[in-house]
Amino acid sequence: MHKSSVKKPTIETIRLNRLRWFGHVQRMGENRIPQRVLYMNLGTTRLRGRPRNRWQDEVREDGRIVGGEVWQEEVHNRREWKKLLRMARNSRILHMPME
Repeated sequence: MHKSSVKKPTIETIRLNRLRWFGHVQRMGENRIPQRVLYMNLGTTRLRGRPRNRWQDEVREDGRIVGGEVWQEEVHNRREWKKLLRMARNSRILHMPME
């Protein structure tokens, strides 16, 4: 089978892109709008019942799958971050379903 005809599962693509974007925003200056929005606190209360996952919760889980406990240290070193994401893509560890 030709490499271009093999499709990656959608969830794996979403997780990789989410981690890639997170790394990009983390390396931005603190005064940049995406950086400020990422850590913005709206001051609202959450609805009753089971809390919905926030975008940051998903990123945290994806990062833990990819890099174990030290994944947040790698995000500030672009070369190491890209190596970590490349390894995750090649080994397809993000294909595992979330619980």
